[in-house]
Amino acid sequence: MSDALVIFTPSGKRGRFAIGTPVLTAARQLGVDLDSVCGGRGICSKCQITPGYGEYSKHGVSVAPDALSGWNAVEQRYKDKRGLTEGRRLGCQAQILGDVVIDVPPESQVHRQVVRKAASARTVIMDPATRLYLVEVDEPDMHEPSGDLERLARALRSQWDIPEITAGLEVLRKLQPALRAGRWQVSVALFKDHGPGPHRLLDIWPGFYEGGLFGLAIDLGSTTIAAHLCDLRTGEVVGSSGIMNPQIRFGEDLMSRVSYAMMNPGGDVEMTRTVRAGLDTLVKALAAEAEVSGRAIVEAVIVCNPVMHHLLLGIDPVELGQAPFALATSDALSLAARDLDLNAINPAARAYLLPCIAGHVGADAAAVALSESPETSEDLVLVVDVGTNAEILLGDRRRVLACSSPTGPAFEGAQISSGQRAAPGAIERVEIDPVTKDPRFRVIGCDLWSDEEGFAEATEATGITGICGSGIIEAVAEMRMAGLVDRSGLIGSAEQTGTWRCQPEGRTHAYLLHEAGATDGPRLTVTQGDIRAIQLAKSALYAGARLLMDEIGAERVDRVVLAGAFGAHISPKHAMVLGMIPDAHLDHVTSAGNAAGTGARIALCSSAARKGIEATVRRIHKVETAIEPRFQEHFVNANALPHAVDTFPELARIVTLPDVSFNTGGGGSEGEGGRRRRRRG
Repeated sequence: MSDALVIFTPSGKRGRFAIGTPVLTAARQLGVDLDSVCGGRGICSKCQITPGYGEYSKHGVSVAPDALSGWNAVEQRYKDKRGLTEGRRLGCQAQILGDVVIDVPPESQVHRQVVRKAASARTVIMDPATRLYLVEVDEPDMHEPSGDLERLARALRSQWDIPEITAGLEVLRKLQPALRAGRWQVSVALFKDHGPGPHRLLDIWPGFYEGGLFGLAIDLGSTTIAAHLCDLRTGEVVGSSGIMNPQIRFGEDLMSRVSYAMMNPGGDVEMTRTVRAGLDTLVKALAAEAEVSGRAIVEAVIVCNPVMHHLLLGIDPVELGQAPFALATSDALSLAARDLDLNAINPAARAYLLPCIAGHVGADAAAVALSESPETSEDLVLVVDVGTNAEILLGDRRRVLACSSPTGPAFEGAQISSGQRAAPGAIERVEIDPVTKDPRFRVIGCDLWSDEEGFAEATEATGITGICGSGIIEAVAEMRMAGLVDRSGLIGSAEQTGTWRCQPEGRTHAYLLHEAGATDGPRLTVTQGDIRAIQLAKSALYAGARLLMDEIGAERVDRVVLAGAFGAHISPKHAMVLGMIPDAHLDHVTSAGNAAGTGARIALCSSAARKGIEATVRRIHKVETAIEPRFQEHFVNANALPHAVDTFPELARIVTLPDVSFNTGGGGSEGEGGRRRRRRG
């Protein structure tokens, strides 16, 4: 062939280009967010990219080692002068020679992602596993010979009632200099897990150490990684930051990454190396921003889904790609942080991973359970951690159930024609006038609505670049409430809807949300394909919730809690109009923010909480959606907006959905048309 297929991640944009086209040129033509200050002359190095090689079953492409032109003198010159991360290329220098998958790292993007996983306030009884102790140690005596470590242990036993300690080589090397510099008075950081065993000596300082001890609470998601740096004395969050998970280039969803490991020998090792490097880079930047020494960071608590759990640990996730979805281990793990290549913190630091609940319900779901405590609820509560893979908990003080549902990346702006991840310039709020059918919207980075004075000036720097997850949910729900989309999910024509904004697109229609301007970005529409992607995602979410309700024998839930970085930005009304969640009084639908991150922080600050969640997880009953026969039935019924069968009386109290039908394939009522379409689909 005379051209090659180029796929950019994380945007998912793709196109064919002539052999010899520079990567930067292809990115510009596709509208990919790849920075360049020097105009492609190889001076600024802003256009760094990471090519991926091997089999990409998700994209249907095989990338050969020579898919890009060879390393050239310009790239070598830059690497010699400033350094270039291994595997990186300059987009202005690398030319396309064959089919290729190219990742654009966050630092090469003009509109860098806003990872919205901020820490929420939470009262926790401080019971950290690592504490500081000031101790007076006997000087050595030739008449009673003993080692310095043994005399330190004896002093801790007599002064602090600590029966036994152990120390690794990295801290043993510091022991004698610290004792002598402190004139036999030292401060020690001791780690004691909630299980049996000795205290572990993590670090030692001469005299009275006045610096702090810090720990990391890390939410390692398939799409984003968020980290909170906490003071282990007070629980205060002194810094928070996040990055996109660099594994995205191997696949946006978990099963794509499992598939990559299956089809590419050593692919699991490559993904492990990638995520560990990304995590260490994030921690280093977070410590620098908070002006905290890496040596002062002595603990990390990590929560993640089972696939990320295995890849972080360096375990091949292949067993999680097929029934019975067996985990290598589901227990909590306590290990040396250096075993996870966390090199930016104290060499003796410890890492704790919360237990997994089952094959596809991981430590992140356990962290949500720790944060929200459904097992103590007097009423029936549904907790939904919305993400690429949704974790769902349902229960009360009598019983708690859990399941995982594969929603895919549509809720995060992927697989959407004008979609993008949350970044300045992305549409995040939408309203459509039910009479005029005209929209107004808000974008990330600006508090004004698009029809308010000063909006154009306020968004001049960022432009209007796309639609993020919360924006597409509100857009589709508003289209349904304005009568632009019928119950089956069809977009009507201009004649049927009464607005010119519903425009033909092939055999279907699309709604024009924003016309391209000279300076404010591309033309943005909501297409029939976008509606379908949202239907599939929300149907998976609702079907998972319904399965748990079936299992527990309930037709309604008393409360709904939306968790996750994305869940924190979902409008409950719009979510219910789409049928993402079961019907409930809107006052009883709340956001828990990043509940998984909150659970990680609780576990970081409290050894008792670690012991408690390990016991709680053993009592949670797992429902496997992949083998439940009713899942497909619930999924199909949930395709309708909001639902084909289930009634939504609470929603009906506040919203009247237009009774419209745009099915032109044979007439009939809206309900009949909707059901015929679902059987064919």
